[in-house]
Amino acid sequence: MSKLRQIIRTSYCRYYSVQQAKKKLPIISCKRPEFNHYEGQTYSKFEGVKLASKSWLHPKSKGDYFVIYGDANKKEDKEVYKKSFEEIGVSNQLIEVMSSQGFSLPTEIQTKAIPSILKGNNTVITAETGCGKTLAYLLPIFQHILEWKPNINEEFNSPLAVVITPSRELATQIGEVAQNIAQSLNLNVTTLVGGKTKQKMLNPPIEYCDLLVTTLGAYSKLVTTGIFKLNNVHHVVLDEADSLLDDSFIGKVSNLMKKFSIRYKVEIQTPPVGCQLTLVSATMPHELPETVTSFVDPESLKTVTTSNVHRILPHVPQKFLRLGKAHKPAELLKLVNTDMNLKRPVMIFSNQTSTCDFVSMFLNENNIECVNINGQMAVALKQGKFEMFKSGKVNVLSCTDIASRGLDTTRVQHIINYDFPLYTADYIHRCGRTGRLGSAQDCYVTNFIAWPREIQQVQKIEASVRKHTELPSVNANIKRLIEDRVVRMVESGAIRRAA
Repeated sequence: MSKLRQIIRTSYCRYYSVQQAKKKLPIISCKRPEFNHYEGQTYSKFEGVKLASKSWLHPKSKGDYFVIYGDANKKEDKEVYKKSFEEIGVSNQLIEVMSSQGFSLPTEIQTKAIPSILKGNNTVITAETGCGKTLAYLLPIFQHILEWKPNINEEFNSPLAVVITPSRELATQIGEVAQNIAQSLNLNVTTLVGGKTKQKMLNPPIEYCDLLVTTLGAYSKLVTTGIFKLNNVHHVVLDEADSLLDDSFIGKVSNLMKKFSIRYKVEIQTPPVGCQLTLVSATMPHELPETVTSFVDPESLKTVTTSNVHRILPHVPQKFLRLGKAHKPAELLKLVNTDMNLKRPVMIFSNQTSTCDFVSMFLNENNIECVNINGQMAVALKQGKFEMFKSGKVNVLSCTDIASRGLDTTRVQHIINYDFPLYTADYIHRCGRTGRLGSAQDCYVTNFIAWPREIQQVQKIEASVRKHTELPSVNANIKRLIEDRVVRMVESGAIRRAA
């Protein structure tokens, strides 16, 4: 009898807690309200987590949807966040520059990262997209350069700090942000990207620069040929470090980084001794590749992060819509027409270049002006099209993941994932193109879900939000993931071995 009472009491307590939670707005709102999820709601370990997307592999589920409004487990360190630039050690000269550009207080990640970098620590900055990571490392670097410069013998092509990126678009963007600050400080910023590397080797540039922003490939070649010198470099930043530490880049990165004298900790003196390292990304893997030990002591890396890293952005609603593949064009046209009526800039992501091209042609044929960019385009054409979107000449951009990382897209109010990404890191970066620092308040993400692998990925994301855990498998080493998947398919007989 006592056992029966205990079961009844447990059931009543669970029912009461759910009813209390339902007085609040749902964190996950579903087409079928019985699957709504509320703040404070938990799930029995015996029953498991009830997912709205659990039945989505069945064809009859088409038309179902749910919307995630944020992670209720989000926590902010309000005491840290309220600190001023002065309190975290930023110089008056830089505070004046920030004030003139409309920045009165540092963001959470800036509050945590700037003191670490100013002290000379090798630092890993891991924070959600659009939260101000670029300024989190640029401000302390400029402050160091201002201190060092009067006591260092300047040489041409010999910067004091270098920011390395995986893409030309990101290098160009960071260069623009750095230049806006540097021009008020009488410092020189140079942006170096690939495309004309051979011309630079034949006709080397001769210029003085304090900060160099560059792509990995172009810089590696010009360092190897001796055109750019390393003796004055006292700070190296790897921006989008998870991509640069991917198997696709790590060999080249390791060979380049070994040429810098990276210390356990740089003694901040004038002139400085040694070189400091900063790694930056929104999706840093929990374990760095072993190759990193070839150029830095892992124990020297101080990690600074925020409570929202590897989680659904709490301020951007994200709708997951189950569709048949044949229904996607019509749904896209309906959504984009609404965006255009509201004058709301939109980015549309596809997994393949052919789909990206189709989306652009389809919308243009339906009298919606759309430009597209993908990795197979010539650099000049790609940059020109993105500039059209960025400047407001066009409000619809169709793209592949080439546009998902690092680009500052504060105009964007709506992200449409026409194809749902198959890797969590890609989903985080795509969503991060909206809801950024300086973006409008009413930003939104819409996801089309059509294929079994997409459904499986959505189920993992939904479960992580309901359980208040980090998003699953945030690993940007896409090349390794693909290779492992192929190996598993071969071993299981899904792919026949070559004779």
